[in-house]
Amino acid sequence: MKLETLEKDHFYHIYNRGINRSNIFSNDENKRYFLQLYQKYLSQKGSTFAYCLLQNHFHVVIRVYLDPKEVTQGFSNFFNSYAKAYNKAEHRTGSLFEKHFKRIKVADEKYLKQLIIYVNLNPEIHFGKAFKTYRFSSYQESINDVSKIVKSEEISELFGGNENFQKSHENRSISLSEELTLE
Repeated sequence: MKLETLEKDHFYHIYNRGINRSNIFSNDENKRYFLQLYQKYLSQKGSTFAYCLLQNHFHVVIRVYLDPKEVTQGFSNFFNSYAKAYNKAEHRTGSLFEKHFKRIKVADEKYLKQLIIYVNLNPEIHFGKAFKTYRFSSYQESINDVSKIVKSEEISELFGGNENFQKSHENRSISLSEELTLE
């Protein structure tokens, strides 16, 4: 699979999982540290619109606004730093993540909105956990305007207001429940 080349001023869905589908987070402290490193290495290189951390994978929706090589290097430094810390804490060696982080260029605004909803609903999709209260996704941060990582003002504007943002997630959650019952 050829990797998508990052381009300045474009949105991307960035994701990866543990090698052999193994966990990349053993506890909540790992997830908090992952987000701290994300802030350190990437907050000045792009705008984050959504994220979700699960046990063996993560998702990020980001708009790149610096030189793509600089952003790619930021991701590399971020992943290397986290993997070293995780390996040390868990007394393990070797690769933590699959070879390259995946990146999909977001084609248009409609897909961007669907992607943000999808990323925020991941706890429900994978584990049946309530997405509204899941601590390691961007949903709460977005609706409470507690801009630690995500650009909540821009997200609200994209969805036509905070209320529409919430309703679009709730509506998608309802249809997701219906889809899961049909399977």
